Amino acid sequence: MAVSLLVLLACGIAAVQCDRLSVQGNHFVKGGQKVFLSGANLAWVQYAYDFGNNLYKGRVQGILEGYIRDLSKAGGNSMRVWIHMEGANTPEFDSSGHVIGMDKGGTMLADLKSMLNYAASHNVLIFLCLWNGAVNQGSHAHLDGLIRDTNKLQSYINKALIPMVKGLAGLPGLGGWEVINEPEGVLLPDVANSDPCFDTTHLKNSGAGWAGKLYKYDDFLRFINWQAAAIKSADAHTLVTMGSWNAKSNVNIKGYYNHYSDACLIKAGGKKQGVLDFFQIHSYDWQGKFDEVSPFTMAASAYHMDKPIVIGEFRESQGAGMTIQEMFNHAYNTGYSGAWTWAITDDWTPKDTWAHQQVGITTVANRHDHGLVKFTL
Repeated sequence: MAVSLLVLLACGIAAVQCDRLSVQGNHFVKGGQKVFLSGANLAWVQYAYDFGNNLYKGRVQGILEGYIRDLSKAGGNSMRVWIHMEGANTPEFDSSGHVIGMDKGGTMLADLKSMLNYAASHNVLIFLCLWNGAVNQGSHAHLDGLIRDTNKLQSYINKALIPMVKGLAGLPGLGGWEVINEPEGVLLPDVANSDPCFDTTHLKNSGAGWAGKLYKYDDFLRFINWQAAAIKSADAHTLVTMGSWNAKSNVNIKGYYNHYSDACLIKAGGKKQGVLDFFQIHSYDWQGKFDEVSPFTMAASAYHMDKPIVIGEFRESQGAGMTIQEMFNHAYNTGYSGAWTWAITDDWTPKDTWAHQQVGITTVANRHDHGLVKFTL
C-alpha cells in the first residue's frame, strides 16, 4: 500500500511518466500497482533481418503482429524482441567498422514504432534486445569491433542508439531495452584477476565460452555500461537490462559472483548512469537437472538481490520435468518479477510449440495477488 501511495503521489508531480513501467525496490510498478511481466521471447521472425532496410512491412509485420495477438489473447503482457544480433543487417556500418546510421534504407525507426504501437493496442509491452553474444557467426566482426574499440562503440551510440532511443521514448508499447543477450557465450572463462568483477575463474567448466572464448569481462562490462548510460541519457524514464545465460554470472551465492552489479559496470565503463534496472536470468536444465543456482530451484529472495529478477528464458523440454504451467506458477509464486518462455518461433520439441507455451502464459493470466498481470497500456 505504501509503495502504491508513493507512486501515485509521484504521478501527481509528473503525470506524463506515471503510467510507464518502473521499478520500486525489487519489483515492477505500473500506474501505482505492482505488476508481473508474463510473456514470451519472439525472439525473431528472420534472424537479424526483421527491422530496417525495408524488411519489416509485409511478411515480417504480418507474422509478428499475429504473435502479439496470440500473446495478448493468452493473457500475456510482454514480449522480448531481438534487433541487431551481431550486426549483419543493422545498424549501418562503413568499411572501417564504424556505425554511420540506424540502417541504410532509413526505415528502422518507423518499423520499430509500428511494432510498438501495434503491441500497445493489444496491451503488450515490448522489450528490445540489441545484441546477441550467444553465437559467433559470419557477421560477428561488426559486433567484435564495438566490443573492443571504444571509438566504434561511440559511433554506434551517437549515430544509431541515441537517435533510436529518442525516437521511441515514451511510446506506451515500449517496456525497456536490453543491451545484449548472453555475452557469456563468447566470454573467456577461467581468467584470473585480483578484482572479482573481472575474475572468471569461478566460471571454469561452467559452460561459458561455448561459442568462442573471445572477451574478458572488462570489455563486456564497458560495452554494457556505455550503452546503458546512453539509453538513460536519451530517455531518463526507460528501463535497461541484459540477459545472463545462467545465474552463475549474476549472483553472489554459492561461490559465484554478480558481474553485472552497479559497482562492476561503473568500474568497467566509468559511467554512473550505465547500470541495470532489473536482472534477467535464463535457465535450462542439463542432463535432466537444474543446476544449484537455477531460479527454478529457489525463491527470488534466496539471491539477496535489490532489483527485480525476470526469468528471461526457459522451456518445458529443458525444465527438469516441470510442466510449462508449473514453471510459470513457480516464477509468479516465489517472488520473481517476470517470466518469458523460449521461444515463439522455436518449436524445438512438441513440448515447446507456441500453442503449448500459451498454455503456460494463461496459467497466471488472471493473477494479481503477487503482482497484476492484466493491465492496460
